[in-house]
Amino acid sequence: MSNVTIRDIKTILTEPDNIRLVIVKIETSEPGLYGLGCATFTQRPTAVAAAVDDYLRPFLKGRNVADIEDIWQSSYVSSYWRNGPVLNNALSGVDQALWDIKGKMANMPVYDLLGGRARVAAPVYVHTSGESHEEVGDKVQEFVEQGFHHIRVQMSTPGYATYGNKGAAKGTETASNQNTLEGPIANTDWLREYDDSKLYAHPGGVYEPKPYMRSALGLFEYIRGRFGYGLEILHDVHERIPPILGVWFAKQVEKYQLFFLEDLFSPEDQAYFKMVREQCATPIAMGELHNSPHEVIPMIQNRLMDFIRIHMSQIGGITPAKKITAMGELYNVRTAWHGPGDTSPVGHAANLMLNLNAYNFGIQEAAIAPERTREMFPGMPTLKDGMMWSNGKPGLGIDIDEEMAAKFPFKEREFGGAWDTVRRADGSMVKP
Repeated sequence: MSNVTIRDIKTILTEPDNIRLVIVKIETSEPGLYGLGCATFTQRPTAVAAAVDDYLRPFLKGRNVADIEDIWQSSYVSSYWRNGPVLNNALSGVDQALWDIKGKMANMPVYDLLGGRARVAAPVYVHTSGESHEEVGDKVQEFVEQGFHHIRVQMSTPGYATYGNKGAAKGTETASNQNTLEGPIANTDWLREYDDSKLYAHPGGVYEPKPYMRSALGLFEYIRGRFGYGLEILHDVHERIPPILGVWFAKQVEKYQLFFLEDLFSPEDQAYFKMVREQCATPIAMGELHNSPHEVIPMIQNRLMDFIRIHMSQIGGITPAKKITAMGELYNVRTAWHGPGDTSPVGHAANLMLNLNAYNFGIQEAAIAPERTREMFPGMPTLKDGMMWSNGKPGLGIDIDEEMAAKFPFKEREFGGAWDTVRRADGSMVKP
């Protein structure tokens, strides 16, 4: 099978459990041989499908499936302008599917094609959130009893919206005494006067940085008091606080010994990481919002982060991800690929291939898939004993039930499914 070519490329759009997934399937000239890749950009899924169907498909039909590197490089510049999330996700779907095919042709899992395993399974972290310290702590306890050792903790801020657990303000509802010491109360009655403009008609709620930071620090204090320091805890800021407050927050967090603090700044504010490094040793994870593989280079070179937090399909798939991984190893920076529910099971399988191969693997975010999603994607990685396990099958080791996928098409969404807009109490927009 030395001259197997791409016969056709198609997108599979499905929503088994309220998250829109985009899967790319490459069919080859060899009967029965095909590959799957994740191209999920759940806020703009149909745009990705158009990029695959209208542009990459005619560009790549007839190409030799063995030429992954050339296909990636030529596809990357085929639009002349590059590095956008739509085109990169489309390219990722093709790239992952080609690696899946190559593994099947070699009768090897992709991690063997990359050089073999550096570990038998990949430790993961899972998510908890709640309305109170006790609610979050009880959920942490449940995960600990299930064998998880790394747990992300998020908590709502009374009267405000908070990433990980929306607590949108309601009329005259006020925050706790601790939170009202800083900034305005989340009373949004006055905004109703401006409803005609639709500017303030935002479902995401009202967010204020100082109440959030106080609330998060209180949660860390509680979790450490209840569970001690043998448990690894993580937290996601999600780029929402002004950069100078982020520097302060990272310093305050240091004493709680987080496994990492994620997305402390937006990609536009990466220069502030140098200030954090000069003032504390809080481990930093960054990269979820990066599009270009080149955006992460200065962060690695200058050792401004400890965990590469890129969304693999956002940068174009396994091909660029393995190169970034190798660079990270040279600088002793570890990987922590983005892996929420809007990474499809195919995407999780691709993450796992690099996790098992890379010496500088750090941690993998895990989404506990509902039963219907697991049924639709036979062979998806399994979670056990706080780790993600491969089934060892050739390629990515995963498949899709296309008949079932067709039964769960995309649902209609207000605003097209755009990310909820969160705003300050004065009505100004907050980065998501």
